[in-house]
Amino acid sequence: MKSKALRWLLFMLLLTAIVLAFFYRDQLDTVALQQWIEQAGSAAPLLFMLIYAIGTVLFLPGSVMTLAGGALFGPILGTFYNLTGATLGAVLAFVIARYLASDWVEEKTGGRLKRLKEGVENEGWRFVAFVRLVPLFPFNLLNYALGLTRIRFTHYLIATYVCMLPGAIAYTYLGYAGREAVAGGEGLVQKGLLALALLAAVAFLPRIISHLRLGPTLSIDELHQRLISDSALVVLDVRSPGDYEGELGHIQESRNIPLEELGARLPELAPHLEKPIALICTTDRRSKKAAQLLTKQGFADVHVILGGMKQWNAQSLPVQTTANTG
Repeated sequence: MKSKALRWLLFMLLLTAIVLAFFYRDQLDTVALQQWIEQAGSAAPLLFMLIYAIGTVLFLPGSVMTLAGGALFGPILGTFYNLTGATLGAVLAFVIARYLASDWVEEKTGGRLKRLKEGVENEGWRFVAFVRLVPLFPFNLLNYALGLTRIRFTHYLIATYVCMLPGAIAYTYLGYAGREAVAGGEGLVQKGLLALALLAAVAFLPRIISHLRLGPTLSIDELHQRLISDSALVVLDVRSPGDYEGELGHIQESRNIPLEELGARLPELAPHLEKPIALICTTDRRSKKAAQLLTKQGFADVHVILGGMKQWNAQSLPVQTTANTG
């Protein structure tokens, strides 16, 4: 009982602090903050990382702190201090969520939410690495959300620190370049272009990472052999129902979920989170889009069938259609 009361007290204190930080965030004076940190002398790096960590816990915008770190400490030390401060904050939020609410969430989750949670847990450090490398996810909220899962703490810590490095480098250098521009330093054009190039590289990461997360492609011959030898393989045809029953036919025992319906029907595939899934369509364009969707939802072994049903028919392999099923 005392433990539960303490958790509720800590939760209310944290919630109050987050609400206050939200309402007063516009009053955050970055110039005054930088001056205050500079006056701390040799303790400035420690003070900066502490403020960064607390800001992360309280949902303050990390980009502001990262830019400030680049302006204060330069591109190299600034990157280290930014990355360390952000990771400390992420770890604090993770631990807070795990201590305050993970047991309650474990009891209450069910249905699709439970399956998604299990999918994240099965991916483990790979999921953490993905969401850290792809700066499309809300960083502060994600720290708490991951604490509600059973992902191992060491995996979370290492993946967070290592995989936030590209974004930390880009935004730290942008802060450094901004300070140099204000101060009228040398080589402003080169530094500005480098900052833009780093930002462009970070912005392009989602496409690269999504491609890398796709399972290996399978040729038609490889698929045919897998169907003979691997009873666990799930063949998912993402064409429309008309195409599935149309001229090209479909592979016997395949499952048809059109690409347009795949997002809404993911719960139907939850039992296959860890099973190999072969995606097939007319060629392979729709299959690639379906693979990106499934991998983002934690499906661990997704394969795109090259050439699709056109290639399957070209090799005169058996198909099933409405006409030959009775």
